Amino acid sequence: MDAAAPGSAFDAGTRLLKKFVRFARGTDTLSVAEKVYSIAGFLAIVTTFLLVMSIQTVRLQTTYRHMYATSAEAAIGVGRINALIYAIVMESRGIYMSADRRAMKQFADGLIRRNRELADAVKAMERTVGDDDAELFSTFRQRIAQFIEFRQELVRRGLEISPAAGREWGDNDANRTLRSKLNSDLEALERIYGERARQADQLADENRYAAAYLFMLGLAALLLAGLNVVVMRGSVVGALAEITQATDRIAQGDVKSEVPHLGRHDEIGHLARAVQNFRDAVARIFELEELDLGTAQARDAAMTERDKFNDKYQAKKWQLSAAINSMPQGLIMLDGKADVVAMNANYRRIYNLPETIQAGSTLEEILRHRVKSGLFSGDVTKYVGAVLERIAKREPTAYEINLNDGRTIKIYERPMDGGGWVSVQEDVTEQRQRERILERMERFLATIIENVTEGIIAKDARNLRYVFVNKAAEKMIGMSRGEIIGKTARELFSAEAAELIERRDQQLLAQKQQLEPIVDTIDNPARGRRVISARRVQIGGTGEDSHMFVTMVEDRTEKLVAAA
Repeated sequence: MDAAAPGSAFDAGTRLLKKFVRFARGTDTLSVAEKVYSIAGFLAIVTTFLLVMSIQTVRLQTTYRHMYATSAEAAIGVGRINALIYAIVMESRGIYMSADRRAMKQFADGLIRRNRELADAVKAMERTVGDDDAELFSTFRQRIAQFIEFRQELVRRGLEISPAAGREWGDNDANRTLRSKLNSDLEALERIYGERARQADQLADENRYAAAYLFMLGLAALLLAGLNVVVMRGSVVGALAEITQATDRIAQGDVKSEVPHLGRHDEIGHLARAVQNFRDAVARIFELEELDLGTAQARDAAMTERDKFNDKYQAKKWQLSAAINSMPQGLIMLDGKADVVAMNANYRRIYNLPETIQAGSTLEEILRHRVKSGLFSGDVTKYVGAVLERIAKREPTAYEINLNDGRTIKIYERPMDGGGWVSVQEDVTEQRQRERILERMERFLATIIENVTEGIIAKDARNLRYVFVNKAAEKMIGMSRGEIIGKTARELFSAEAAELIERRDQQLLAQKQQLEPIVDTIDNPARGRRVISARRVQIGGTGEDSHMFVTMVEDRTEKLVAAA
C-alpha cells in the first residue's frame, strides 16, 4: 500500500511533464495566442504569490530586528544598572567608614554622581519596555527611585549631621530588603529579555523558511518565463523560419519541396497549408509551361489556365500576408545584411512606421525614423552593428526594451537558415504596469491593516486556525503573533471562551456574513475577563482553496468601566 502511493504519484508527475513538453513543442490543438496568454496567466499567479511571500518576509524581518534590538539593548541596560547599584553600594561603604566629613565628601560626591547615572540608565531602559515586562519594570522603577532617595538621604545625614548619623541611617533592614528586591527584579528582567531573544531566534528561523519559499516561487517564475521562450521558439519563430525557407525553395522552382507544420491546428498550421496551396499552384504553372502547345487555341487555353493559377498565387500570397498580420505580436524578418524581408502591421504600429518603409528597406532606416519620432535615443550605427553580430553568431535571444514614450517591449529573436533573422515583439507595458500597481497596493493595504486601532483576525474556515492577526489584535489577546498563528481558539483560551468563539464562527459560516456587531464577554488568559464587540466577514466559498473569514474586534471593557 505504501509502495504503491509513491509509484502512482511518480506516474502522475510523469504524465504532467509529458503534457508540458507537448504544450511547448506545439503538438496540442491550442492556438499560439492561447499558449502565450495561458503562460502569462500562470506567470501572473506565481508573481502574486511571490508578492504575498515578499510582504510576509518583510514583516517577519522587521519584527525580528525589533525584538532582537530591544532584547539586546534591555540586557545591556540591566547589566549597566546592576553595575551602578554595586558602585553606589561601594560609595556608601566609603561613607560608613569615613571618620570625618572631609574624608566623607569625596565618597558623597561619587555617590551623587552614580545616582544621576543610575536614574539616566533606568530612563533609557524605558524605550525597550514591552507588554512582557511593563508591569515588572514599573515596580522595578519605583524601587530604583526609593534606592536613589535612600542614598541621597544618606549623603545628607553624613554631611549635614555626622558620619555616625549616616551609618545609623544606612544600617537597617529596610535598606537590605530593598537591595534584595532589586536583585530579584534584575534577575526577573534578565529572564524576560532572554525569552525575548529566544523568540527573536524563532522568528529568524521562520524568515529562513519564507526565504526558501521566495526562492522556489522565483524559480517557478523563471521556469514559466523559460517555457514562454521555448513556446515562442517552437511555436512561432522557428516555425515561421522553416515556412519562410520552404517558400524560398518553392519560389526558386523546387515545387517538390515539403512544407513543414501541415498537421498543426493553430495559426502556423493555417499558414503552412496556404504555402502548400501556393506550391501546388506553382507546380501546375510549371507543368503547363512545359507542355508543347501546337496550336494557338492550346496556347490560349494554357495562358488562361496560367492566369487562373496566377490569381490563385496572388490570393495565397495575400493569405500569407493576412496570416502574418493577424498575429497579436509584431513581426519583422531581416536578411543577413539587416535589410527588411517582411514585417506585419503590429510591428508598424509599435514603432509608428510610415508607409514609405516597406520590405526592402533597411533596419538603419527604421531606427532613424524612430530617432526622429522620439522612440530611440541610442547610437544607430552601434545598434545595427550589434544586430549584425547576433545574426552572424546565430544565437536566439529574448529581452525587453523601454521606449522613450514609457512603453515596454518584449522581444524574441531567432536566426533563419540562409543568414536571415526573425524578431517577434510584444507590447507588455500594461502587464508591467499592473504588476507595479499590484505591488504598491499590497504594501498600502499591509500598512493600513497594521496601523488600525481595531483588531483584525483572519482564520482558515476549514479548520478554524488563526492565519493572521494585526498589532491591535495582538494587544487585545495579550499574546504575540508567534503564539497565536497556526492555533485554534481551544489552544489559546479557556474551554468556555473557546466554545463561545467557535459557536460565533459557525454562525458566520452558516449565514455567509455578519454585518451587525455581536458583543460577548470572554475570559482572556492574559488580560482577564474582557467585553468585546466583533464583526465577521466571510471571504471565498467552501470550494475555494482560500476559504477564510475575517473578524474585526473592538475591546469595550474600558469604555464600559468608565461609563459605570
